[in-house]
Amino acid sequence: MIFVALAAIILPLILLGGFNLPATRGMSISAVVVIITGYFFWKLSPAVLGASILQALHKSLPILWILFGALLMLNSLRHTGAIDRINQGFKALSADMRLQTVLVAFLFGGLIEGVSGFGTPAMVTAPLLIALGFSPMAAVILALVADSTPAAFGAVGTPLTVGLSNVTEKASLLNQIGLRVTQLDLFVGALMPAVLILILILGFGPAEHRFKQWLNVLPWALLIGLVYSSIALLSAWLIGYEFISILAPLGTLIVAIVSIRQHWLLPAAVRETPWQVATAAAQPATTDPKTEMSLLKAWFPYLLVVVLLLTTRVWQPLKNFLTNTLNLSWEHILGFKTISSDWEFLYSPGTILALAAIIGLLVQARSLKPLAPTAKKVVSSMGGTALALIVTLIMVQVFTNSGLNAGKLPSMPMYIAKFVAKYLAGIWIIIAPFLGELGSFVTGSATVSTLTFAQIQADIASNAQLNQPIVLAAQLIGAAAGNMICVHNIVAVSSVVGLNGQEGAILRQTILPALGYAALIGLAGLVLMTLV
Repeated sequence: MIFVALAAIILPLILLGGFNLPATRGMSISAVVVIITGYFFWKLSPAVLGASILQALHKSLPILWILFGALLMLNSLRHTGAIDRINQGFKALSADMRLQTVLVAFLFGGLIEGVSGFGTPAMVTAPLLIALGFSPMAAVILALVADSTPAAFGAVGTPLTVGLSNVTEKASLLNQIGLRVTQLDLFVGALMPAVLILILILGFGPAEHRFKQWLNVLPWALLIGLVYSSIALLSAWLIGYEFISILAPLGTLIVAIVSIRQHWLLPAAVRETPWQVATAAAQPATTDPKTEMSLLKAWFPYLLVVVLLLTTRVWQPLKNFLTNTLNLSWEHILGFKTISSDWEFLYSPGTILALAAIIGLLVQARSLKPLAPTAKKVVSSMGGTALALIVTLIMVQVFTNSGLNAGKLPSMPMYIAKFVAKYLAGIWIIIAPFLGELGSFVTGSATVSTLTFAQIQADIASNAQLNQPIVLAAQLIGAAAGNMICVHNIVAVSSVVGLNGQEGAILRQTILPALGYAALIGLAGLVLMTLV
């Protein structure tokens, strides 16, 4: 039965990563196999399977809406020339792609994660990287890998507040777990800027002097990583976990900009001969008058997104209004109390992205004439993505709803977790982050992964007499690292940059960093347990 339960994990890895099938085909095959095995082996009724399929169809709508908003924003900024101006601004700060990777993918992406989540950061940062001259493949991989460390706290602490709700709702324990997350990431997350630069150089840079090219900026990268992790640790200790994913990237972004301007820990070559990769994505310098707009005006739509996301999530009266008005959620699908799908339309990041794109057109172009043709172009480009996303979610929902069976079996994810725990409880702190990563790989959410596995993580920690907050912290970080390999994140980001059908190639590039992150967190957990 364990191989039946593992089908939802093994098949996507084989079909996408091994046979390089596009997601539309690979995930369609995976979904069909999981449905058939669920029916015959897990004794899932046609009603449960039907409800899961309907749930998947509904869940695809808010994700596609976020994708629409991100694409509308991108195409609107291209029309007004704001993307060119943003590009100029980054190059004025530094034309070195190693530094740009950290600024855009890790720090700006981290800020978007802190106020939004839902896979939005990579959809926003990948196009910005392309505008800076990165190849689409490099942009996608760097954006996905970067959206890991910040995702442990997600949008204003959601992975803890919601993800751990089955284990505890005590603020004191949640803050303790949040503190453990930052302590573990002081060992590992601090390395993320250096790892991103290494991925860029090894995967997409020239073959000559690769190690030297990395060592030249390693001190600066370690400084940025240490500042990020230190701000996160201090925030968890002094304030609480809710705003770590906002304060850490924002504070570090300021330090990074100052350090680049003042040339702290950076060799003169970064300024004199900045490291770059020639790609087809690089655009020649332009004298188009549209690029003469001020940098603040060019960034205005993105700044508006951050402000609107932060306001709608922090100001409780506004949050209540948005979540209860035009709520398109579907509760108790086909009568099953545990099968539901949320879509709070006005609260969705997609709505905020679309609104910011519209206001951005008014500010930058003083006209809404481009809106209709731009929106039409975006919708027409999303067909293949919608299909790939739907079949992926069908597989995911059948997998996660498999506890509603006539065979009195635990759900497939719980069956896998219990099977692993039976044989590996003695070294569980090493396994804990991998289980969190596994949950995100399949479900596409650090919050859902934690919601699914937190209770069994807590039970194993208790039975094995392990430090429970450290084990749960490892689960959270592993779930965040799962963003790198989550199939529907890969599908969505690929669509934004025009890499439909390349999902397998992307998965092969991101799986090693994801597994490496989980392994290092397991080792850091062992060390931390000896210190507390």
